[in-house]
Amino acid sequence: MDKNSNQYTFIFAIIMVVVVAAVLSFSATSLQPMQAENVRKEKMQDILSTIGVSVEREGAEELYNEYITEQLALNAQGEEMEGVDAFKVNLARELKKPVEEQAFPLYVANFEGENYYIVPLRGKGLWDAIWGYVALKEDINTIKGITFDHKGETAGLGAEITTDWFKERFINEEVFNDEGELVGVIVTKGYSADKKGDNKVSSISGATITGDGVTDMMQERLNKYLPYFKTKKNSKLATR
Repeated sequence: MDKNSNQYTFIFAIIMVVVVAAVLSFSATSLQPMQAENVRKEKMQDILSTIGVSVEREGAEELYNEYITEQLALNAQGEEMEGVDAFKVNLARELKKPVEEQAFPLYVANFEGENYYIVPLRGKGLWDAIWGYVALKEDINTIKGITFDHKGETAGLGAEITTDWFKERFINEEVFNDEGELVGVIVTKGYSADKKGDNKVSSISGATITGDGVTDMMQERLNKYLPYFKTKKNSKLATR
């Protein structure tokens, strides 16, 4: 075949496309187990960070096994579901189900002699999904720590929910108001008071919709755990 002909060029291009696609497909398939393992350990890192444990990815599993004492998957009545691995529950999929069919993961931690309840969060920001974890102290009211992440928020605006300075605003805030209602923490535009226990934090300038998403996410997710929280003797609900 004439190497200078259009037919040769066309056939060569097709062969190269097929070869490159096959190589990429093989690479992606062979890397999947490693990628899945990295995601698993990063999830452990995120959960640990809410109770103040900072660790590199490779050391996450050891500390996770040390400090996380229980992994529970709860139903809508706050009862533990048998045979459901809480760590493997995918919230994105669960939220598409009717509430009565959803599983609600909960992690119980003991760190430096204190117990914490860690609730996974998932909601919607300006452009796409936002998610995270919040750790509540033994009163199931005061926040020990929180972490956020996002899929497509704007850099320098909504994406700032991942920064330490924003997450630190939630530390020692309370999720129940003075009337005993679980309101979460409201991200409020123009709020400047540095007061703890008033269920409010200041929003990120220019990211009102993302802040509203954080507010709605916390309130919606935490309220799903009310039936379980009511069973804990040290909780604010139980002591009212």
